[in-house]
Amino acid sequence: MSSEMLRSIQGLSGRQRCFYRRFFSAATSKYKLINRIRTPIEAGQALFETRPNLLKPGELTPGISAKEYYQRRVNLARRMPSKSCAILAGSQIKYASGAVFYPFQQNNNMYYLSGWNEPDSVMLLEKPTDDLNDIVFHMIVPPKDSFAEQWEGTRTGIDGVKEIFNADEAADLSVLSLYIAKIIRRNDILYFDAPKDKTTVSNPGLFSSFFSYHTTANGHQTVYDVIKDAGTMKKVRNLNKVIADLRKIKSPAELRVMRRAGQISGRAYNQAYATRFKNERTLQAFLEYNFISAGCDRSAYVPVVATGSNALCIHYTRNDDVMYDDEMVLVDASGSIGGYCTDISRTWPVNGQFTNPQRDLYEAVLNVQKECMELFKASKGYSIHDIHEKSVDFMKIELRNVGFNDIQKWDVNKLYPHYIGHHLGLDVHDVPEVSKTKPIEEGQVITVEPGVYVPDDQNYPSHFHNIGIRIEDDIAVGIDSYTNLTIEAAKEIADLEHIMEHGVMQKIEKDVISPLS
Repeated sequence: MSSEMLRSIQGLSGRQRCFYRRFFSAATSKYKLINRIRTPIEAGQALFETRPNLLKPGELTPGISAKEYYQRRVNLARRMPSKSCAILAGSQIKYASGAVFYPFQQNNNMYYLSGWNEPDSVMLLEKPTDDLNDIVFHMIVPPKDSFAEQWEGTRTGIDGVKEIFNADEAADLSVLSLYIAKIIRRNDILYFDAPKDKTTVSNPGLFSSFFSYHTTANGHQTVYDVIKDAGTMKKVRNLNKVIADLRKIKSPAELRVMRRAGQISGRAYNQAYATRFKNERTLQAFLEYNFISAGCDRSAYVPVVATGSNALCIHYTRNDDVMYDDEMVLVDASGSIGGYCTDISRTWPVNGQFTNPQRDLYEAVLNVQKECMELFKASKGYSIHDIHEKSVDFMKIELRNVGFNDIQKWDVNKLYPHYIGHHLGLDVHDVPEVSKTKPIEEGQVITVEPGVYVPDDQNYPSHFHNIGIRIEDDIAVGIDSYTNLTIEAAKEIADLEHIMEHGVMQKIEKDVISPLS
């Protein structure tokens, strides 16, 4: 490197120097310096100012504005009486083994109300009076820490959660128990839910490790301890049910995000149809690559890629078998954007051509799905359970038409063992607190996924043995109509066979560098 170049670097500030990239050029045998000075704004997650390729101005998370998050908190406060507060514990990093951690997944109720996507944090929403202008949004978060941030990544910190995420009050995690106790004492009613996570079900408050700064003679305090110490007469109400009632109806912004994720995921399926695979794991990798390269953040769940009799297991996720030409492959995989999930299932012949038995059974399942989709209109007054019961009746008719002559005598639930669908949103099986027996409403997003799984059993026609078929799309409920959010994924037999033979006309967008439109 020339002395002139060295002097130019030495004249820069430390921040500027750290953002210079040095690239050696073999052709010139000299270093090329390219300035990559990032914005000085520091946060623990993507912002428009730091990742304009992912977010638009005003958005806190992809497709969702700060204004919408504020309105969600107002909507929750409307359902709370005066002198009450809601307490939500964020998620923690979970470890597979030693220092190997799983991808972080925030408590979706906290995420829904705040957009905050950093671990070890607590949110409180306080309603002192009946005036909605008086509600107070509290956040208790890990403080800025240069040593921890060097290893774990940037933190937004106490000032940042107020400036960026619009918290009215914020505090350091080290004062968590005292801070919560103070708020509990001045309110009459608390909204708080014990954890239902399988890995923490024995933990009475989910907060125990949060209290590593504040121990008692018996060890770490829990939220329950704080509630008890602050006053045994406090009324504790269920919070999940209140938030679920809000989350079940998707806003136009939420529907746009889910529609985009569905479009990307559906096109990835079409690319998969046009490609020949020798094993399940390669097909899984292909789909996940195409989800992410076209704009999704990640897979919405662990994919199912089940060939032949593997498809008889509803949640088969080993995905390590060989794919044989004379079998079908059942895939349940999809992408997510900004935490919003899609959920698609498709089944197709490995060699690109349906056999007669495969065709007949596939058409039976597809016909059931089409019949059910027409029922997902709010004006019809059906509940999810009503539609499931009708799907069972439709399935009996379709199976009888293809040769299951004694279907009335058999238990169709053995061939069709799962429900017709479930709510979809920030969770794949969203808002389970919402009753499946109440009429569906405009704005709900529900999967429609009939399936048939024929075991190697002499009671069933032998030419259908070991075939499993599921066809699933995501439906946004309208009043007199519905919108298929995953319509891009081909499913008609003629379309599938054409794509498998000739490929697809449209190409998947790769390496998307623009925010959600």
